Amino acid sequence: MTIARPFVSFVVWFLFLFFFGVLAVHGAAAQEDVFLKREVPYVATPQVTVDEMLRLANVGPQDFVIDLGSGDGRIVVTAAKKFGARGLGVDLDWRLVQQGEENARQAGVADRVRFLEQDLFKTDLSQATVITTYLLPFVMLRLRAALLELKPGTRVVSHDFDFGDWLPDQKTSIRKNVFLWIVPARAAGRWQARLGLPPIERLLDLELTQRYQEVSAHARLNGVPSQVWETKLVGDRLSFVVVDTTDRENEENLYFDGRVNGDVIEGELTRGVGAGRSVTRWRAVKVGQ
Repeated sequence: MTIARPFVSFVVWFLFLFFFGVLAVHGAAAQEDVFLKREVPYVATPQVTVDEMLRLANVGPQDFVIDLGSGDGRIVVTAAKKFGARGLGVDLDWRLVQQGEENARQAGVADRVRFLEQDLFKTDLSQATVITTYLLPFVMLRLRAALLELKPGTRVVSHDFDFGDWLPDQKTSIRKNVFLWIVPARAAGRWQARLGLPPIERLLDLELTQRYQEVSAHARLNGVPSQVWETKLVGDRLSFVVVDTTDRENEENLYFDGRVNGDVIEGELTRGVGAGRSVTRWRAVKVGQ
């Protein structure tokens, strides 16, 4: 049986395109690795700056530190040796990965840290309680969205470069600028809480707007607009003060402190100050976006 020449040509052309496509995909991935290696050169962070990064992030034995672009491993090694933490270093350069492993052995912390030759954008960050970086601005901006998806309260600390309009929660300078961010919970929306405060129960309607960790609030108590002060979101912890005008002759401050957990906020409510101070529990439920 004779196979038509046009069909043979089609098969040959299809196979050519298939193998060329495979090579192109692998080539693009390799080029990205080379690009990152070239555009994110390794520059060692001064040890005093490493110490300050970990101090600012309040690293302790309960923490798991992931260093993105770990170089010679000094950040995770220091986290383990000086702060008792566990850690993971990620770098594209296999020689630096080996150097980090050797430095961990020499420091006696090889059982608490490990290193991976890996693209930082392909790294699972979910186990981290602390993320450390020393990356150029364009890489920081690419990374920002992934960090904001991490568990609220995760601490992110960077040497020299920031995340653009996501402003740091804290900043210090030891030889270099050091920035700390705390991943915020998603608190935006409309919330309601029933407050069992004598002489009558109060219905709190709270509307929160949010940009990163910056939150503004509007409130009503039993339908009456009430002033809100000192709104603050740190990780999953939300605090604010509402002026209770239910009794115009005896206005009082209501100090709210709670943790945001999905569609619920729960915590303590302090009414008044000094000898007239009382503390009770409060719980708000999300009722709208």
